[in-house]
Amino acid sequence: MLILLTNDDGIYAPGLAAMERELERLGEVYVVSPATEQSGVGHSITYLNPLVVKELFEGHQRRGWAVEGSPADCVKIGIFEFCPRLPDLVVSGINGGLNAGINVLYSGTVAAAIEGAFFDITSVAVSLEFNEQARFDRAARLARQVIEQILAHQKAGPQLYNLNIPTAALAASEPEMRVVPMGLARSGEQYEKRIDPRGRSYFWALSDPVVQTGGPETDVSALRKGYVTLTPLEFDLTLRSLLAEMEQWKFELPDWN
Repeated sequence: MLILLTNDDGIYAPGLAAMERELERLGEVYVVSPATEQSGVGHSITYLNPLVVKELFEGHQRRGWAVEGSPADCVKIGIFEFCPRLPDLVVSGINGGLNAGINVLYSGTVAAAIEGAFFDITSVAVSLEFNEQARFDRAARLARQVIEQILAHQKAGPQLYNLNIPTAALAASEPEMRVVPMGLARSGEQYEKRIDPRGRSYFWALSDPVVQTGGPETDVSALRKGYVTLTPLEFDLTLRSLLAEMEQWKFELPDWN
């Protein structure tokens, strides 16, 4: 099995190294990762500037390729330039911090997995709840086992998945997982205004944690209960329930004659 591994925390992130060690149990791993942290960049790509790439080594062994670009850039260039053939699996992570609920839309980690899915490759984004003493080794082992089972179970061809691991699950003797939808509750965002020494205004973005109250269980509510969550995703943004109705609408456009 050929595996393309990336992240958004940068090529020197401990979560990436831990995931690489575990994935090597499944096959040959090619690491193509951002040279610096790219958290929150979403699905941005680089096309107005050259995409600078540096091949890195540890001794005589290749560590991977560091890309001066986004996680999505890494998957694109990894597939077209560095992998000897189309990968069988794309993994993005382990991210330091959960990517659940609406934050999925901002996440560079999830965007890299989506990019892999564009190429009809099974792709998994993996995130671990932030902790100063994060057990990336244990999270990587859990993630690898989940990925193995995904590959064994899926029957509908390549799919896209978002895996989140709360800290509590790594401390539990028998962690539990829930297959749940993505939560849609919005966080209570606000900005704190400050003044710099030259009298200019600037703002710090403050974001309260997303809190879901009531309704069906989602990744957000399940994670708060200490469950590992797995969510199947799709990147087709078409609202098909409205599409048929809109096809019957009569639109009038300007007559340029």
